[in-house]
Amino acid sequence: MSAEQTAALKKVLKPIHLWAIAVGLVISGEYFGWNYGWGVSGTIGFLIATLVVTVMYVTFIFSFTELTTSIPQAGGPFSYAYRAFGWWGGLVAGYATLVEFLVTPPAIAFALGSYTHFLYPNLQVLEVAFACYAIFIVINLLGIKESATFSLVVTLLAVVELLIYIGIVAPHFSYDTFVSEPMPFGWAGVFAALPFAIWFYLAIEGVAMVAEEVEDPKRTISRGYIYGILTLVVLALAVMIFTGGIAPWQQLSGIDYPLPAALGIVLGRDSGLTQLFASLGLFGLIASFHGTVIGYSRQIFALAREGYLPSFLGKVNARFQTPHWALVAGGIAGCLALSLGTTDQVIILAALGAVVMYIISMVALFALRSKEPHLERPFIVPAFPYFPAIALAISVLCLIAIVYYNWKLSLWFFGGLAVVAVIFSLTGRHKKLEVFQHSEEEERHA
Repeated sequence: MSAEQTAALKKVLKPIHLWAIAVGLVISGEYFGWNYGWGVSGTIGFLIATLVVTVMYVTFIFSFTELTTSIPQAGGPFSYAYRAFGWWGGLVAGYATLVEFLVTPPAIAFALGSYTHFLYPNLQVLEVAFACYAIFIVINLLGIKESATFSLVVTLLAVVELLIYIGIVAPHFSYDTFVSEPMPFGWAGVFAALPFAIWFYLAIEGVAMVAEEVEDPKRTISRGYIYGILTLVVLALAVMIFTGGIAPWQQLSGIDYPLPAALGIVLGRDSGLTQLFASLGLFGLIASFHGTVIGYSRQIFALAREGYLPSFLGKVNARFQTPHWALVAGGIAGCLALSLGTTDQVIILAALGAVVMYIISMVALFALRSKEPHLERPFIVPAFPYFPAIALAISVLCLIAIVYYNWKLSLWFFGGLAVVAVIFSLTGRHKKLEVFQHSEEEERHA
């Protein structure tokens, strides 16, 4: 067996790295994307949708932390569903998570291109987006500790920048502006806005993908998750509310750079501060893009290692101990996706993959409590069974809303899942996985 096949992922991450990855994965959601929710719901309608989604994520993360600390594997949701339900559970969770983490980076890369074009009109959006993939694949190839340190630096800069932004726009907040046409589409708009509210927090669960690379995962992971979600709740609500009081929401609901645009309204587009913020705003997008590259590579790696994807994608580079083929394959898929859809469509598709994964993860939590009562659980979800039940119920509500308002995209998503399931059945791959699962269960009970 080659060194490439036997090399393992390196255990080097500490709580501060996990906080940075958790916040960094998500923080671009505060910079762009969420504002499309105003276009379908208005400011108050979107605020209601955001509060509902915030409750979902807080209860979900506390519940998900129990799974991550009990089964600290790179597959994340795939590993939990596989252990709870066998090959079909792994297939559903793996597919949903892979869709989420493959389509999220193109949306962020496109926003990076838009921000850069805002600053330097001579640079084309797609050229910048493709360059981002090339640069960050190379960074991630160099090693997880180096990647996590980079993530920590850019995440801290992004958080500080958002705090400065809030400080600048808060004195200009107008309540009358915020409540102007607050719910033009009624309660239907609240449901239509749910995927854009999810964008505020989407991908925080990606911390689970680096669980095999964490020092003392049974204690470290819970701290990273909890500090991360608390940071994001404060930033998301503050950014959304204060920005909504700067100008009528119609002015900002259809662009990929709402924060520089809001500053341009307050300070003037040619203001040095506006230009500086747009430049620094790249840090938030870079942090999330970098984090999602880590996420998709670990998910591809884990799925390949378990036989769901070609085996070469599950190999680790002997020198850098990173899943190099998974990084490259996901990058190719992302570059293809860049030219296939608009930002709002990509956000909806990512949210669809996310809520399907949330649903099967919460069901897996209940199943494993029953199936493996003696499994070591270093972190126990508080208020069980209420927290996972609330997360599950709101996730189902979000799924219904997304499918109802976006049935064509949903058809593509579930059609893809059906095709993958048929291929597994026709090739007999699921039988090999069943044999492998039985041997794993026998080892655990030995």
